[in-house]
Amino acid sequence: MTKSPDPSLPRLLLVDDDVELIEMMVEYLEPEGFRVDAVHDSAGFWDADPTQADLIILDVMLPGRSGFELLKELRKRSDIPVIMLTARDDDVDRIVGLEIGADDYVSKPFNPRELVARVRAVLRRSHSEPGAVPGAAARLAVEDVELDPASREAWCRGQRLDLTTAEFNLLECFLGNAGQVVGRDDLSQAAFGRANGTRIDRNVDTLVSKLRRKLDPDDGTEVRIKTIRNAGYIYVLPTGKNP
Repeated sequence: MTKSPDPSLPRLLLVDDDVELIEMMVEYLEPEGFRVDAVHDSAGFWDADPTQADLIILDVMLPGRSGFELLKELRKRSDIPVIMLTARDDDVDRIVGLEIGADDYVSKPFNPRELVARVRAVLRRSHSEPGAVPGAAARLAVEDVELDPASREAWCRGQRLDLTTAEFNLLECFLGNAGQVVGRDDLSQAAFGRANGTRIDRNVDTLVSKLRRKLDPDDGTEVRIKTIRNAGYIYVLPTGKNP
């Protein structure tokens, strides 16, 4: 008799039409302490109850609707962490994925150990992994933007912000270093848990651009996050308070 998976373990939903790749991922992920469900096309995605997963690993190229389309629709309903599987060295896939709400990406072909590490890192950052209890860090606030690391919620002008894990991490880094220039490698480390040189630069730029729009969606005159050429970015403090 097959033993049922422990319901206390985090549930991963794998979405890829490559059956052999799915089997390989299951082989590596289940012994690492995850419950794993898998579907092979976009038609089965919603049937698999994705909003009840702890993390979704979603391929870009799927029969029927693309992974991008599924992610875009998912983000209207849930902020569940999503790792995209993308074509090797395809920056376009990475940038589009970040634009519509992906939390991380893994390029094919990949080392299964890297996938496990990425899954654990994203779950830690989203406080979804068992034992990852939110800390008692103090709230961060700069003028009308406030962030609570414990509940992982953020507000702007009193309205709750709908942020992905990577966007929340980026905003936390900016508010914690407000008034100081933060380099792209440091922002990459904060958002994705790793620094990766020039390749990651465009993805950090994309994430910053998206965060800017969420902070000030209707006002292009106020720039809270300013670009510093050849250095990185700075979250601007009120007039006269920047170093």
